Amino acid sequence: MERFDFLVIGAGIAGLSAAIRLAETSTVLVVTKEELAESNTAYAQGGIAVAMGGEEDVALHLEDTMAAGDGLVNREAAAVLVTKGPKRVEELLEWGTAFDRYPTDKNGVEGELMRTREGAHSLSRILHANGDATGKEIAVSLLRHVREIPSIELMEWATSVDLLVEGGRVVGATLLDGEGGLRVVRAGAVLLASGGAGQVYSDTTNPAVATGDGIAMAYRAGAAVSDMEFYQFHPTAFIEPGAPRFLLSEALRGEGATLVNAKGERFMERYHPLLELAPRDVVARAITREGMDGPVYLDMRHVALNPTGSPGATDLQRRFPGISKFLAKYRLELGRDLVPVRPAAHYLMGGVKTDVQGRTTLPGLYAAGEAACTGVHGANRLASNSLLEGLVFGPLAAETMVAETSLAELDASASVVASSGGVTPEAATERWIKELRDLMWKYAGLLRDKAGLEQAKRGLDALGTAMPKGLTRRAVEARNLHVVAELIVTSALGREESRGAHFRNDFPLRDKVAKHSVMQNGRLEFVA
Repeated sequence: MERFDFLVIGAGIAGLSAAIRLAETSTVLVVTKEELAESNTAYAQGGIAVAMGGEEDVALHLEDTMAAGDGLVNREAAAVLVTKGPKRVEELLEWGTAFDRYPTDKNGVEGELMRTREGAHSLSRILHANGDATGKEIAVSLLRHVREIPSIELMEWATSVDLLVEGGRVVGATLLDGEGGLRVVRAGAVLLASGGAGQVYSDTTNPAVATGDGIAMAYRAGAAVSDMEFYQFHPTAFIEPGAPRFLLSEALRGEGATLVNAKGERFMERYHPLLELAPRDVVARAITREGMDGPVYLDMRHVALNPTGSPGATDLQRRFPGISKFLAKYRLELGRDLVPVRPAAHYLMGGVKTDVQGRTTLPGLYAAGEAACTGVHGANRLASNSLLEGLVFGPLAAETMVAETSLAELDASASVVASSGGVTPEAATERWIKELRDLMWKYAGLLRDKAGLEQAKRGLDALGTAMPKGLTRRAVEARNLHVVAELIVTSALGREESRGAHFRNDFPLRDKVAKHSVMQNGRLEFVA
């Protein structure tokens, strides 16, 4: 039995930025499933959207966010995001985050921050770092700052198993440590900052850790979840037999890359007036439809960049070093070759239902970042708003936790999760997970209909009868993926319209009234 004032599950941008605030007055344990650098944050390439140009810029950022969300954005949450974002980014700069800048002038004056534009943004407001490694730079900067705070303890290689609930309040969690031992951690309050669930699909840009653990634990404990049918599929993931679904950042299109079909035709003009910079859901569906007749490619052969400030300079490799290094493994080069792409599961707009202060429907439980659903993204997230979301709502949740939590002596009693008879062999667990992921990709992916979703539901029911057993990391992840898959499919079946990232072939039109799906204790409802 271990005790901390606060427990933070997840060490991405939301979890670490929250821990910094919590540690000002309290002891904090931050747990992460692998090493501290392994999170969706570290994989974010394109950048962080932030309106640092004054009130007009902030107002436009709000309207861009509202428009991309296809009528379902919580305006209060979006206003909080865009107004508080600049201050949070200024803090990152104070902590040494090295966003890319224009060259220092001859007088030694540091250059202005570089800004680029991405899909559905009206202005160039995307900050980036090391070209296409923005998330990694932010993660390193936050970790460096967190390690200097003595009241924060960091625990790597710890798989969260379940939340502890007593008297209707969350009082901690059970964890599997790196040696497979069960640990019980009690806390005055728990923050879920465990990220998304891209591994529920066979094709995803997410790392292996993204198995929806926080969402599944919260739902099992009785918390409400919302908008789980809205999974954003990034339009441009690298597609090559045997290769990982590597993300090809939207910043490529922001710098002028176009999309062409198997005939070499540029096709986005048939789908949206913003062409390649249309909202992600539109671009992803367009690529999927064009891909039915052959491969689709990202084309930068016509693009000349000027990242150094010197006239006429062309340097795609310098602007996108990580992407260039990856493509070189397959003998491809930006500016020289057509790069094959197709959509892949990227970001979950839904999650544990919270208000803008991070409160869930369970006392003692808070959530922030991709694991949470404030409604800030609506039905379709605006590009590069995800890092900003974690940076803004993580600290807000922390402030609420401190204000609302009594840190008196915690009750020593606790229920401990026990293994349910035997352990499923690892190979069998992997086969089970692959079957679930393939099922979700085939029937509950980018294009949906009733027949396919019902097939997915039957498949998930059958998988449920053969759930992997035992307290191993993969068995726990399998159980969590199953919960997340059921939430997605049930919500998608219930939403008989097409909106944002959720497209029903049998219900192609959008309803006049925008409603959020809410699931709690097996019951689905839609609320305005």
